[in-house]
Amino acid sequence: MLSKRMQDALNNQIQIEAQSSQAYLAMGSWAEIQPGFDGITQFFFRHSDEERMHMLKLVHFVNERGGFAVVPALTQPNLTFPSIHHAFKELLNHEIKVSEAINTLVDIALEERDYATHNFLQWYVAEQIEEERLARTLNDKLEMIGDDKGGLYLFDRDVLQVGMPDQKAGK
Repeated sequence: MLSKRMQDALNNQIQIEAQSSQAYLAMGSWAEIQPGFDGITQFFFRHSDEERMHMLKLVHFVNERGGFAVVPALTQPNLTFPSIHHAFKELLNHEIKVSEAINTLVDIALEERDYATHNFLQWYVAEQIEEERLARTLNDKLEMIGDDKGGLYLFDRDVLQVGMPDQKAGK
């Protein structure tokens, strides 16, 4: 059985994951109306779907542990970006914040000696390592490319080849 504190913290994480899905959906929608960014568009849409699955995993866990998972209200994400570079910088910053939130959940689970939740959260810890690595790698590539149109063309073509974390792990 989840404590009230743990349930509230997990519900907060549900909201964070849902907000992540919305943010990446907005990035995908914006990228879709930019000329020539079909790969980047698909990347953001897939990333949005992945974050929704992370949210659902939490919803099921909370409910299975005797709690009540709350479907959150969401705030409007950024809808436009000055450039692809800015969108990917926002992706990295967002993933770092998600990692911090997961670490807070792990702290609470350990403080409360809730080892079942601690064990469950280890998947998210590993996932966030991959998410941050991917975001850093993509930002590094964009930094190397700069404003070179040929480089952006190749980045767009190759962005789906770097792999989404869940796809690489066979999840």
